[in-house]
Amino acid sequence: MRDNRDNIDFGNSDIKKLFSRFFFPTILGMLFSMAFIFTDGIFVGHGIGPQGLAAINLVGPIMMLISGLGMMFGMGASVVAAIHLSKDNVKAARINTTQAYIAGIITSFLIGTMCYCFPTPILTLLGAKGSLFEAAYEYYIWFIPTCLLMMIETIGLFIIRLDGSPRYAMMSNMVPALVNIALDYVFIFPLQMGLKGASLATDIGGLVAVIMVSYYMVFRTKTLKLYRLKTTRKSLSLSIRNVGYMIRLGASGLVGELAVSVMMLSGNLMFKRYMGTDGVSAYSIACYLFPLVYMVYNAVAQSAQPIISFNHGANKTGRVGKTLTFGIFVSVVLGLVITILFVLFSKSIVGIFLDSGERAAVLASEGLPYYAAGFVFMAINICMVGYYQSIERSGAAVLLTMLRGIVFVVLAFILLPIWFGTKGLWLSIPMAEILTTATICIWQLIKTKQ
Repeated sequence: MRDNRDNIDFGNSDIKKLFSRFFFPTILGMLFSMAFIFTDGIFVGHGIGPQGLAAINLVGPIMMLISGLGMMFGMGASVVAAIHLSKDNVKAARINTTQAYIAGIITSFLIGTMCYCFPTPILTLLGAKGSLFEAAYEYYIWFIPTCLLMMIETIGLFIIRLDGSPRYAMMSNMVPALVNIALDYVFIFPLQMGLKGASLATDIGGLVAVIMVSYYMVFRTKTLKLYRLKTTRKSLSLSIRNVGYMIRLGASGLVGELAVSVMMLSGNLMFKRYMGTDGVSAYSIACYLFPLVYMVYNAVAQSAQPIISFNHGANKTGRVGKTLTFGIFVSVVLGLVITILFVLFSKSIVGIFLDSGERAAVLASEGLPYYAAGFVFMAINICMVGYYQSIERSGAAVLLTMLRGIVFVVLAFILLPIWFGTKGLWLSIPMAEILTTATICIWQLIKTKQ
């Protein structure tokens, strides 16, 4: 694969062409990750059944937590390093990159240890009871190694893109996803390993991703090489300060993933309350599909991030504005396309996961068109959150993420079913996205009049 690092000029290249250089490899890599999530649901739904889908959905918040922490460290390090690179301070960029890796590894190790030591209270807190607890435990206990692997992979992808190798980042998504898909099939069907097999496939796929990311950081990178940190008291103090600033900048990434966990957890509880176990299984299909949609929009935000951060550091506000405008345009177009697909082909989409005769399949087919009503608004919200992260306005990014993913979602799940019945359950997430977009518009209008 030809190296393209020296051909990327963040400060002077045409915005649309520069955005495309990042977007297409990023979206392709994420599409393969989405393919893994999609096929995982297919294999589990047909090879294990609705209870398998529900069990994985219950463990999902832990995956969201690890992914969010990885995004927090990765995004924070990428923003800070991009600003340093715009000022030709390569050493500082390398130090920040190294600090992000170390902090992420320590954090994921601590979380993995806690998950291993306290499985019962954690799974009970996530809503696992009875036979569903046993199924969730089978997946959960073998999933724990993924904590460390996912953290390293997520941070690495941000750094690799900033280093000017979006195509290698794409391959670091594609190859592990293909490995994961192949092993999912082998473990679930021929070997009949059940949820344990699904979990092990995820572990091995994550290991492949870490090997690829580590290979790049050791042998391929030219600019953002790992830097040997000093261990003096002053150096440790500076490292803690730098990591704290990266955490602040990337906090909305963590809050965003935690918000998905809140969405999954609150949705599981409310669907269980109003529609029983079949309702949870139906909702689990929506939760399988949500990361796929989210990844598409996140690809736009992550493609724009290094461009915006670099030009923000170089005080080129015109280029920052052009990148944001183009990013929103792309997000809205993608949002419309995905919405149409969900509305027109809801039965076909659900049929991929469950047999059409299952009650959970019927409920999901009826609910998905309502669920898709907020996709365009979600696209705008994710793009704006990414923009605020990229220009060091972490407070705005965190606030919007909390509103769309926690405050508005919980309120909607409580109130809409009372007003609209079970349709209100499916409309809760779209309503949260619509309210967040309205908040952004009001915010920007007030700012313009000041």
